[in-house]
Amino acid sequence: MIVFTEEKKFTGEKVQELFLSVGWISGQYPARLYKALMNSSTVFTAWDGDRLVGLVRLLDDSEMVAYMHYVLVHPDYHGRGIAGKMMEMVKEKYKDYLYIEIMPEESRNAAFYERHGFHVMEDGVPMQLCNFSNRI
Repeated sequence: MIVFTEEKKFTGEKVQELFLSVGWISGQYPARLYKALMNSSTVFTAWDGDRLVGLVRLLDDSEMVAYMHYVLVHPDYHGRGIAGKMMEMVKEKYKDYLYIEIMPEESRNAAFYERHGFHVMEDGVPMQLCNFSNRI
């Protein structure tokens, strides 16, 4: 049985394992990743016993905009509705905000977000500044 929580009870090791399972470079910086998650506005997690199998991270301004940054599920758990359940938790928590925004890093993931009510911003263009010189 999968248990979902907003409580930040994860460890750096469990977070690293989850991020590396999906091939995200963030997993190579476990201390920084853990600190970033602990300082995030909201982190929803999914657990199978003591195994971290899913995570959603949001940053918000406490009133108008919430930015969803991470949505990931361990590959062993794909297809079980875990990401969808976490999306519903996000939409419920932020239902009074004017915007919930996401910038999928891979265009193939856009269909998932569209199934959950998101749509491509008209004339929107994702932008990023990579500062990889700070890899410590």
